[in-house]
Amino acid sequence: MALEGCFIKLCLLALTVAMVAKRAFGKAHQLWLIEQQFDSILVIGAIFAFLVSAIFTTACILARQVPVYLVDHSSYRSPNRLKRSTSQIIENIARSREFDQPALDFMRKIMDRSGLGDATGVPEAMLHVPRERSIAAARDEAERVMFGALDDLLESSGIRPGDIDILIVNCSLFSPAPSLTSVIVNKYKMSRTDIRTYNLAGMGCSAEVIAIGLANDLLQVRRDSCAVVVSTENITRNGYVGNDKSMLLPNCIFRIGAAAVLLTNKPEDSKIAKYRLDKLVRTHRGSHDESYKCVYQQEDERGSVGVSLSRDLPKIAGEGLKSHLNALGPLVLPIREQLRFLASLMRKKLLDSNSKPYIPNFKLAFEHFCIHAGGRAVIDLLEKALALSPLDVEASRMTLHRFGNTSSSSVWYELAYVEAKGRVRRGDRVWQLAFGSGLKCNSAVWVALRHVAPPAVSPWADCIDQYPVSTSA
Repeated sequence: MALEGCFIKLCLLALTVAMVAKRAFGKAHQLWLIEQQFDSILVIGAIFAFLVSAIFTTACILARQVPVYLVDHSSYRSPNRLKRSTSQIIENIARSREFDQPALDFMRKIMDRSGLGDATGVPEAMLHVPRERSIAAARDEAERVMFGALDDLLESSGIRPGDIDILIVNCSLFSPAPSLTSVIVNKYKMSRTDIRTYNLAGMGCSAEVIAIGLANDLLQVRRDSCAVVVSTENITRNGYVGNDKSMLLPNCIFRIGAAAVLLTNKPEDSKIAKYRLDKLVRTHRGSHDESYKCVYQQEDERGSVGVSLSRDLPKIAGEGLKSHLNALGPLVLPIREQLRFLASLMRKKLLDSNSKPYIPNFKLAFEHFCIHAGGRAVIDLLEKALALSPLDVEASRMTLHRFGNTSSSSVWYELAYVEAKGRVRRGDRVWQLAFGSGLKCNSAVWVALRHVAPPAVSPWADCIDQYPVSTSA
């Protein structure tokens, strides 16, 4: 019995051990399965996180703007034989016998109050009486001003014509065939077959910013490239011959001019560049009929072609400026200025509809203002609307006095003025603001990468010591 009892106990122990082992094994197996599932979840999670991270990183890389640098710029300088005073210009116009006496009196009155000086440049065609208006004469003007600006740019920057990857020309009222870009390619023997050329026409006095914007877009996708933008206007064939006063103003204030700008996206060029492009903002009110027709090329009742300027242009320009500043302000103004403007806007909307909206202090966003020298009224309007000082608009007034309204190139003459005065310091922000037909309002914002010394090659080199001058009527 003892042996039998021991045997039974051993069997029970063995059975117990077997059951415990089975249960332990089962638990271990479950834990192993759970661990495997957990590991799988970790692996899947890691793969998912990696894919999300890769997609996000790729999106950031694709969205990141490639820095665009302004290496140098230059503007056309008229030779002395093409410089004419306002009295000489009105005398030539009178001798042409193309206008009646009220039209002559009107133009004389406008010129006396225009703010233009007595050294502005005119095309060769205006030295003839009556003015020559042939295609050949217009080509001569275009080539003279474009080549003059480009020669200075090539000299000051040291770039060779063959190194230019992108060439853009904007000229509103003269678009011959071959195009003006082809004229430049032929002149400078740019033999590269892969050079990208673009010709912008009909886009008004703000086309300079549009051309810079196009160059910026192209430089985002063409790495290690440089672009040259040439901005000009042609007045040889576009002087109005008639007596409609709404079309006579361009005859009084437009003069010849051109600017050439060298841009690059090459990182190594940041060491020699003057500026980095910071912001580009464009607003367009062409959907409004009165804005669309405020600057309008048309024929008068006698069939003479001219550009008509609306009597409501100051009001329309003010509305366009308001829309533009609403788009530009949040990008450049300090937060506190934006909050003040928002508070005043809410007060006007909710509490007092007669209260005046707060005008943000744009001098907190920019050190230098290059406002299109479209005329004394344009500069006066912007000086008042933006609460600027006479020093802030000095470059615009002096450019109008010395060179007249040179259309889209005027903002480059203004930047050249600020540089010639030795005012640009590292970190300074420059605001170029221009209006154009449509009505378009466009801005380019540049940041100075270094102190910019007065350049040896400058449209102001021979006269900067004489400025500023009084331009009061």
